[in-house]
Amino acid sequence: MRQIWKSFRALYFASLMMLIGSGLLSTYLALRLAADNVDSLWVGALMAANYFGLVLGGKIGHRLIARVGHIRAYATCAGIVGAAVLGHGLIDWLPAWIVLRMIVGLGMMCQYMVIESWLNEQADAKQRGVVFSGYMIASYLGLVLGQLILVMHPHLGLELLMLVALCFALCLVPVAMTRRIHPAPLHPAPMEPRFFIKRVPQSLSTVLGAGLIVGSFYGLAPLYASQQGLTTEQVGLFMGSCIFAGLLVQWPLGWLSDRYDRALLIRCFALCLAITALPLAIMAQVPLEVLFVTGFFCSLVQFCLYPLAVAFSNDHVEGDRRVSLTAMLLVTYGIGASVGPLLAGVVMKLFGSQMLYAFFSLCALILVWRIRPKAVTNLHQVDDAPLHHVAMPDSMSSSPLVAALDPRVDEQVVQEQMQVSVPDPEPEPATDEPANEEPQEHPDPDEHPHDLSRARP
Repeated sequence: MRQIWKSFRALYFASLMMLIGSGLLSTYLALRLAADNVDSLWVGALMAANYFGLVLGGKIGHRLIARVGHIRAYATCAGIVGAAVLGHGLIDWLPAWIVLRMIVGLGMMCQYMVIESWLNEQADAKQRGVVFSGYMIASYLGLVLGQLILVMHPHLGLELLMLVALCFALCLVPVAMTRRIHPAPLHPAPMEPRFFIKRVPQSLSTVLGAGLIVGSFYGLAPLYASQQGLTTEQVGLFMGSCIFAGLLVQWPLGWLSDRYDRALLIRCFALCLAITALPLAIMAQVPLEVLFVTGFFCSLVQFCLYPLAVAFSNDHVEGDRRVSLTAMLLVTYGIGASVGPLLAGVVMKLFGSQMLYAFFSLCALILVWRIRPKAVTNLHQVDDAPLHHVAMPDSMSSSPLVAALDPRVDEQVVQEQMQVSVPDPEPEPATDEPANEEPQEHPDPDEHPHDLSRARP
């Protein structure tokens, strides 16, 4: 573990700073609009724009990295994200904020792709699970620390936007200062949506439901807590405790997932979420202690759905399709996370802030109805199922390249499907002249950053 920390601490620090900034920005914008008495629909639209940008970045990031290389792509996106963050303080027009929020999501997805490419390049095949666990911890910890900044600095001034921009500036330092050769560029695998809709429909339904719930939580839970009368410090503590619950539950969830039927677990957790969220959905005003305890337990359950769905789907998909499966699951999650805040924002505007948890309960009940363990035929179950459960973040703090770090995906399959192939040179016509054996000059890595991408550091 010490060697892994030493090897990956720069990338973990970059991820930590990115997620501190992202977590703080989401809560700050929700509280800022709540203080200005802006409709919840606008708050939901901002979070929906962020997730839409993340999904869009998954398509654009590959082209940018292939064009200019990893370090330049990362530096470009960090600069654009920092400028977009500060733009929120310069412009008060809400439609412009939606555009800026989409730019932030797009740029962050490109940054995730660079970090995950580097982690995959440097991680040994036997260490991918541990390396990914460290990446997950850094992601969740960054989101928690972003909320706790509000406890130390409760004033919703422009200073918080400066702190967010500061985080995105600092996340640039370890990547820009690296002396390592650029990792091999990876290209997106085909998603094959028709195949997966037919093969793993219940897993996709769970992922979509998890996106609806978790996307609405990150975007609208700060607004809900504020309308319950909580101060800025208390909102930060509430959000921090809820996100920490998501980190805390991952290890016991893995123990359960490896020992019990995963479809049954999904249905049980969805039912628990529907019941746990019910008090907050019914009560217009909730006592502070009840709000913190109930919100904590709701988060314990809601953050279980996505990792369980990923594990369940991998049990029924062959190894050579798991790269495509990962991309399909992330896109499905992103669609849910884009739509969820809009739907929840509408019902909160029409019927009150408590409708956020009513929305959670309704989505969970739909999953209880949709997930039927008896309908699982196990016709396509892989021989080594159930595969080992892997704890993973489900707040779109990862890119489709995360498949390269998932130990359930064979590394050789990753290289075959996602590695950018270098075309073989065409054979020259045979001549009687002797071949030119003069040594060629080494290319400048700054001019051709991905010419050396096949080499390991």
